[in-house]
Amino acid sequence: MDINRLFSAFSSSRIAVIGDIMLDKYIFGHVSRISPESPVPVVDVSHESCRLGGAANVAVNLRSMGASVQLCGVTGADSNHAVVSRLLDEHGIAADNIISDPARPTTCKTRILSQSHHITRVDHESRQAIDESTENDLLERFTAVVTSLDAVVLEDYNKGVLTTRLITGVIASARQHGVPVLVDPKHQGFFAYQDCTLFKPNLSEISVSLGIDASNRDPDVEEACRALQKKLRCDHIVVTRSEKGLTVCNESCTHIPAASLDVADVSGAGDTVIAMLALGLAVRLDVTTSAEIANLAAASVCQEVGAVPIKPDRLRQACLTHFPRASGTNAHSIIR
Repeated sequence: MDINRLFSAFSSSRIAVIGDIMLDKYIFGHVSRISPESPVPVVDVSHESCRLGGAANVAVNLRSMGASVQLCGVTGADSNHAVVSRLLDEHGIAADNIISDPARPTTCKTRILSQSHHITRVDHESRQAIDESTENDLLERFTAVVTSLDAVVLEDYNKGVLTTRLITGVIASARQHGVPVLVDPKHQGFFAYQDCTLFKPNLSEISVSLGIDASNRDPDVEEACRALQKKLRCDHIVVTRSEKGLTVCNESCTHIPAASLDVADVSGAGDTVIAMLALGLAVRLDVTTSAEIANLAAASVCQEVGAVPIKPDRLRQACLTHFPRASGTNAHSIIR
């Protein structure tokens, strides 16, 4: 199968994303003076923009690649909920499985930038766990669609949506129907994801949660992956390692160096990686090749300021260069 056929398969995938939905607000401007009221910079605002973050950004990346997406999560019943709904509609993502809870705010991160440099960030959020009624509602919505899915992503930013009960319920239901479950974790609840298919921590998360020094040395990372794989009983570990790229561990360990491109902003890169890994598992692509494609996709989005979705044409060209034998109609298959 060639790259064009692979991308066509991606666009036929059906994937659910469950987790913490966020709104990212950006205020752009220029610092020209210091405030006379306090020694802080004054930003003269030039423009503002809003983008989807967290689980919603994963969904946007998947939709950008043409996949059908079921997004499940919780927002507040506030003005930011309306903004999230509007942005989802613009990206062709239904908000049917998003619960609006008046007891919580919509998670919103407001970043103030001057000449592409972050000045500060203001967060509106609740980290309290959702209540039992909301857990039941989300699980019912998921089980209603699970048989139609090719993969599930659990996107955890520790904002209270992915409770232990919801996690175990989703994984059990997905496994019952042979649907792979991919996890993008945070520190809290790190070991709740027993029996998932693929677990994608970063280097800091794996070090803190295991209480070991998983430094950027390859042998240390491999040792940490083996320990984590045993604890979680999962099939694959993919560790993101910043400038050192990715490490994939299953039967063996493979280190994938970071693509060497200019980095403007790493915001949302992890969301891009988990989205591409999900597409790979959805079409039964081997995990190492999926991780190589995810690495190329992350490098591409890091060239722009703020969380932005994958540009399929740019990624396609990067794949044609990276997998030269898979670029023609008689090419070597990269799908196993």
